[in-house]
Parts: sequence; structure tokens; C-alpha cells
Amino acid sequence: MAMVEPSVEGGTRGVPYIPGPKITVLATDSQDLGSATFCISNEDHTLGNALRYIIMKNPAVSFCGYSVPHPSEYQINLRIQTDGSITAVDALHKGLDDLVDMTTHVKESFKDKVKQGEFEIHDGADIHAK
Repeated sequence: MAMVEPSVEGGTRGVPYIPGPKITVLATDSQDLGSATFCISNEDHTLGNALRYIIMKNPAVSFCGYSVPHPSEYQINLRIQTDGSITAVDALHKGLDDLVDMTTHVKESFKDKVKQGEFEIHDGADIHAK
């Protein structure tokens, strides 16, 4: 899976952009490759909770949790512990791939339903809002 540096040409919606690597592994005393804590820059609860949910679906993962170190810091710390059959890095890669697959499926399903006209417009809904 290739890491892509985000484009900030269109702005960051008022959130400060932190330059540098997107994902770093936080230092630990343990040599156990089945557990690691990752710092993911320029992300918040939106990615943290979705990624935690997807990673916990992996039967080889025994624990996954995330935290936002401080409300003014735009980053999350994601902790992954596996049963040892895969590394924490592999679990993260699989989780990211699975999350991309899931969001792609949701997007395509949504587009199909809109094309088919399978939706309701409630009174007062502004369907022309930009």
C-alpha cells in the first residue's frame, strides 16, 4: 500500500496541517512485532473510530484502540495488539485496505440508489444546496 502525502492546495478547512510523515511508529521497549502504537498525523476521531472498528473485525487482532493526545493536536495514536500470527503493521495495512474497500462500496451503493431514484425528499429539504 503506497502512502500518499495529502494535498493542501484546497485548504484544510481551518485545521492546521502538520507537515511530515502521515504515519509513524511510536518508540517502545518491546521487541514484540505483534503490538505497536502508531501516530497518524492530520487525522481525528473520524478516521480513528472507523479504523479501530475495521481493525477489530480482524480475528488476529486482540486489541485496537485510539486516542487523541490533546484536543489542540490534530493527530491520533492508534494501538494495535495481535495474537502473534500477524504483525501490528500488517494489521494496520489490512485495516486501511478494508476501510478503503468499505467506503468505496458505500459510495457506489449510494450513487446507484440515487440513479435509480430510490430516495425520498422531505419537506423543507434543500436538495440544491452546494
